[in-house]
Amino acid sequence: MNASSDPTDSTPAAPAPAGVVAGSHEFPETDSTREFTRVLVGHPFLNDLAPQHLQYLAASAVWVRCRAEEFLFREGEPANRFYLIQSGRVALEAHLRDEAPVEVQLMGAGEVIGWSWLFPPCHWNFDARALEPVTAISFFGTRLREQCDQDHDFGYEMMRRMTHVVIERLQATRRQLLECRR
Repeated sequence: MNASSDPTDSTPAAPAPAGVVAGSHEFPETDSTREFTRVLVGHPFLNDLAPQHLQYLAASAVWVRCRAEEFLFREGEPANRFYLIQSGRVALEAHLRDEAPVEVQLMGAGEVIGWSWLFPPCHWNFDARALEPVTAISFFGTRLREQCDQDHDFGYEMMRRMTHVVIERLQATRRQLLECRR
């Protein structure tokens, strides 16, 4: 950064170079980030997110396509991303040793999967298996964690939104446990 880190320094920061969002020198704006920003604006998970925060996400986004029965992630593996499902269905599954997986929750278009990237030790807590062809937007969680540390407003928004996802998973797991008792 060109500005001093001293909060009492009144020297104005140099303007951001062309294509770089002010205050975010790590995320240059490209055609790809503009395309992702347009897609992200309409997603319920990102409703009312500040434009600069959408830019952070767009700069960390890639399209992902999975065939039926492919895994987006496996329980126990390092968690370094999350997904916004655009089409298709994904089963979140839990395992017991030597037994068939238990479906905890079924996810579809418009939903979010993957909260483990934000909470240490950052390992997946479920498997995510495509039940049919899936198209999703994947975000690089490692990069976003760093941005959360640098921009606390963004960090708060991501924590608040991901905590809601965690609560949904907890409630789905609770329902599964109650079903097992029947």
